[in-house]
Amino acid sequence: MTNEFRDLERPRAMRKKDVVLMATVTSFESLPYPSRSELRQFAELFAPLFSASSEEARRDAVAALSQCKNIPPAVAFFIASQPIAVAAPFLTASTCLSDDALIAIARTQGEAHARAIVRREALSPTVIDALVGLRHDRTKRSDAPENLEALLPPRPTPEMIDEAERNAREELLRSRIKALAGHVARPADDRLGLRNLSAIQEALLVRFARNRETGLFATVLADTLSASHWLAERIMLDISGQQLATTLKGLAMETEDALFILQRLYDHLGVAQDGATRAAALWDALDEDECGKRVEAWRRADSYTYAEPQHQPMFADNRAEDSRQPRVIRTTASARKPLNGLYRVR
Repeated sequence: MTNEFRDLERPRAMRKKDVVLMATVTSFESLPYPSRSELRQFAELFAPLFSASSEEARRDAVAALSQCKNIPPAVAFFIASQPIAVAAPFLTASTCLSDDALIAIARTQGEAHARAIVRREALSPTVIDALVGLRHDRTKRSDAPENLEALLPPRPTPEMIDEAERNAREELLRSRIKALAGHVARPADDRLGLRNLSAIQEALLVRFARNRETGLFATVLADTLSASHWLAERIMLDISGQQLATTLKGLAMETEDALFILQRLYDHLGVAQDGATRAAALWDALDEDECGKRVEAWRRADSYTYAEPQHQPMFADNRAEDSRQPRVIRTTASARKPLNGLYRVR
């Protein structure tokens, strides 16, 4: 009854457009196999009706269409590009969004849309790689200075300072420009990159831990650490959970998400002990700075272990022995002595 009174309070034209929008959505949902002309007609009608309707009607329409399997691609992309308050159920549940559409939406609409995409039941490896790569792209854009001249001090004039002060100012400018250039070209294994866990990576780790998809979890963890897949697997193989807890705290992950991951991957950490879970006790006993230093040491050792091998010519003097080939002992003529018509090799 209360909802009916609220409907009466709305302007008459707005209520009519809401009714028309919901009627259009309902009639389209009732078509099990819409024809090409019906899909085109729905695509032409939906956008104007959607734009002219109220916020509540838009949410109802999107929630209904999120369960529909025959939405035109243009309409699906239009809905997914709406504000997250409206588009969230469609991004999470609709099967009408292709991998290319999901990647384009995550790149253009922001982190809120990307986090909604992460909550989908099934994600292809292509979409997962794109979501993980978003952090690197955004880090590069945020690190690059928008206006280099604005960061530099104003150019001095001869009337303001003498020749000695001018030389000192020019030297200062050179040092600042070099510092900015080094900041833009920051190496991939920089300490700042390690401690900056993106929201998308955190959501992916929580998602894969919830589903106990340890392989995908290790892949995202390795990308987060900028390390090899072997290091991520070694961390997860510690059945006590301490190494993974150290890693998550070194990455400055939110406490609630970290505890959920630990309890999901290691069942014994979910047992209550002294009014708190074992995961919480383990988490509280760790120091964040010490964890960061330890993770950095693991990454440094991993980079040494899995560094790209140097190429050596096949017949180089320092070429390592190959266990698959028979061992050959090189001798000189003076090292061979005859023995009953044969030669013995020392």
